[in-house]
Amino acid sequence: MAQAASLAQLQAEASCPICLDYLQDPVTTDCGHNFCHSCLLQRWEGLQGDFPCPVCLQHCPDRSLRRNTQLCHMVDVVKQLPNMEGEGKQQEEKALCLKHHQVLSLFCEEDLELLCPQCKISSHHGGHLVVPMEPAAACHRRRLKGSIEPLKEQHEVAKKALEMQVSKTFDLMREVQKQRSKLQSEVEYMKHFLNKEHDAIHFRLLNNGKDVQDKIIESRNQISDHSSRLKSLLDEITKKCLQRDLDLLMGIERIYSTYKNLESPAGFSYELKKEIFTLPPQYFGLHKMITTFQEYLTLDAGTAHNSLFITKDRKTATFQRMKLNCFYNPQAFTSHPAVLGSEGFNAGRHFWQVEGRGLGEWSLGVCKESFPRNVPIPPTPDNGCWKIQVRATTSGTGDLENSRRIGVFLDCELGEVSFYNLIERSLLYSFSAIFTGKLMPYFSVGSSSTSVTLNLVEDEV
Repeated sequence: MAQAASLAQLQAEASCPICLDYLQDPVTTDCGHNFCHSCLLQRWEGLQGDFPCPVCLQHCPDRSLRRNTQLCHMVDVVKQLPNMEGEGKQQEEKALCLKHHQVLSLFCEEDLELLCPQCKISSHHGGHLVVPMEPAAACHRRRLKGSIEPLKEQHEVAKKALEMQVSKTFDLMREVQKQRSKLQSEVEYMKHFLNKEHDAIHFRLLNNGKDVQDKIIESRNQISDHSSRLKSLLDEITKKCLQRDLDLLMGIERIYSTYKNLESPAGFSYELKKEIFTLPPQYFGLHKMITTFQEYLTLDAGTAHNSLFITKDRKTATFQRMKLNCFYNPQAFTSHPAVLGSEGFNAGRHFWQVEGRGLGEWSLGVCKESFPRNVPIPPTPDNGCWKIQVRATTSGTGDLENSRRIGVFLDCELGEVSFYNLIERSLLYSFSAIFTGKLMPYFSVGSSSTSVTLNLVEDEV
């Protein structure tokens, strides 16, 4: 038994790890493993620069292999040893056709199936391209290796698509959180408004109740006094009727006068004012105003002051340090950090929204197209600029803490420009004027501001 085991081990050592047959023209790698020369070259086919050992995957510097002459002679000796058990084992290890019980040594290129010689002549594979297994394996190995690079490229494309999807999902979740915060802010403001209205109505009802109570007490006292006077007069008349003629007629004039001048108190009446709770009209008017008159503005980068950076989509202006050696544009503001909208209006009704973030002062409104841009004069209605100023002084780190959203409504026919706090849905201020010529959306940042970003917003609130 020990001799048979040693013989089997010797035959295994004389076999190629790739083809599992006796070594033919054996070569040895730097890591000490032995292979058939043709098997190893076939395994490395198509590789460049990196040739791993098929057994331990250690890197082999190049294809220059050392032929192992001594091992070649040893394999010849091993082949002459008794090999009945080993040959039987090899036969058992070789894959056999389940139908014909012959060795699977052929490959059908059309059906991509392993065949035995008997399968080749069957009607099922008649006319198909059938090749020996080794060249078929070499061909398909090359095809599979050729698909590695395209698959790698597809994998990279898929990874980038996944990264973009994750980034897009993150942006969407951030937008959802932003909307939730805005909704929460509006709900808190609504709660504050409802509590304030409730307290005001409750106070008025308390006053009405006190007035009603005072009126009831006053009326009750009047009725009580009148009842007392009636009772006294009734008692006096009853007594008079029982007196002698002389006594009855004495003083009877006073009794008649009292009876004649007796007046009943006025009936109680009080008109109770009905208290009705209603939401402020801007909660309904603003929504209609936005959906009907919303404008999709862009900024005119050509009019921007050097300290304002305008994004490519012309939707955002960010205040930054003044850039030196900038190209001079005669249309640009030089007197103060400001920029105009690309579109102007000389008729109709128009609404746009601006969101300002950061610390400092910023302004928005409208100005005449001819408003001076390089003269240091204050932007006022007298100079053709109607705007409000917003100041952010909160030192919090969150975007929403330093964020204000303002709506601008321009009515050219009525000559009005109004400003709304879109978070609280309340009117901030209105200008009335006689507008002549084209009016341009106007945006500016205070020169003492530290970090302010103005963004044109198009979504509904």
